[in-house]
Amino acid sequence: MTLRVGTFNLFQYAAPPFSWYTKKECFNLEQWEQKQAWIKKQIQAMNCDIIGFQEVFSKKELEKLCLELGFKYFVTVEEAKLEGKDKKIFSSTTLALASKYEILELKDVKINTLSLKKHMFKGKFNFSRKPIKAKIKLSDNLNITIYVNHFKSNRLNEFEYIFKKEDNLEYKKQKIKETLKNNYSPALKQRLCETSSLYHDFKKCKTPIICMCDLNDKEFSISINALTNKAYHENKKFNSYLLYDSCYLNSKKEANPHPYKKQSRTATSYYMGKGNILDYIFVSKEFNTRFKNCIGKINSYEVFDKHLKKNKDGSLLESDHAQVVCEIDFF
Repeated sequence: MTLRVGTFNLFQYAAPPFSWYTKKECFNLEQWEQKQAWIKKQIQAMNCDIIGFQEVFSKKELEKLCLELGFKYFVTVEEAKLEGKDKKIFSSTTLALASKYEILELKDVKINTLSLKKHMFKGKFNFSRKPIKAKIKLSDNLNITIYVNHFKSNRLNEFEYIFKKEDNLEYKKQKIKETLKNNYSPALKQRLCETSSLYHDFKKCKTPIICMCDLNDKEFSISINALTNKAYHENKKFNSYLLYDSCYLNSKKEANPHPYKKQSRTATSYYMGKGNILDYIFVSKEFNTRFKNCIGKINSYEVFDKHLKKNKDGSLLESDHAQVVCEIDFF
């Protein structure tokens, strides 16, 4: 059995006559039809069985599009909020999940109060976008749990630290200590509370896990440690992971066209011309062949970024993110 899963940030998916954030930010009918056609073409190219979507305002239109493409099951877990006198301006985005396999149940991801205390969060806490947690039936003998997330946006201030591969966890924790204590970056604090709450939910999950997300933070960020690494939460010296970045579990590595140069990972988003990896698919140990009882392997990892090669900033008629797809072969 082979399963293809993908994550897709749709970039302001709001059907006319609705606007996003301000009245002037909206599509006319011709623009909307162009965006719909591009999304449809992109989903066909991704060739997925399960897709997690971010930046969804108009869920009915997305559900209809997915149904046309063979996704029998479609869920959201909250409504995008409408503002303005005429109630036609969206002020918040939501997530969506489309699947060709039966979605058995949805469950809430609980806010972890110990994580709020650990990160010195004051006041009432809510996820910036409510996570999707769905149990999906792949066969009579196998269920998996899919999480879809879109974490708090990175505000790109001096306290949103950019870490390198060689930076160890203790160094990262020391760097952010004063930032959390003095609330220098509320966005980072929010994101760490979100990712930590997800981590504690992963711990209780009884099935194999696939987590698809727009992390809104970079590769090697402490947000990834909070989401996946036991050492971050249990103050251990050595890394021990609940989930793994599927990019590094890919069994089919791409050939390096320049063997004398270090091959860099493909960016999924750009800011001021600089590429960043913001979109991820994380999987539990059941899909890591280093573990004795694994049930499958990551057969391929693909980044669909042709539209960003034409325009790094992306286009409202397409997306400002690349789409990420991983293929899993079950044993």
